[in-house]
Amino acid sequence: MLNAIDHLVVNVTDLERSIDFYTRVLGLEARYHDATRTDLYLDDFALRLHAPQATSGNPHTVPPGRQALGFRSALPLAEVKTHLEVLGVPLDKGPDEQQPTETLHVRDPDGNLIEISRPRRR
Repeated sequence: MLNAIDHLVVNVTDLERSIDFYTRVLGLEARYHDATRTDLYLDDFALRLHAPQATSGNPHTVPPGRQALGFRSALPLAEVKTHLEVLGVPLDKGPDEQQPTETLHVRDPDGNLIEISRPRRR
């Protein structure tokens, strides 16, 4: 019945600041932008950023800073870590989990946890 995830909504406090983080730091591509929302793409998947005015009055809105997103890296995490260090993005401890992946954790401008993982080679 279903064959893909179309988009995920992340509510942000400052749309321009968040666009900068997700495009410059994580490499997503902005394809749609207006005053209240921006769609950032990773292949065919859209991360939809909503500004405060897009969500006002909606009781089902998740407040900024309370979400966790996971991305899989095509690059070795040592390269990703160097990229983050060059940009001055601090690493976060993240959840203490035993997983068959290597992971790095950072926070977006609103404090949402971003996990960047790469499967361990066996």
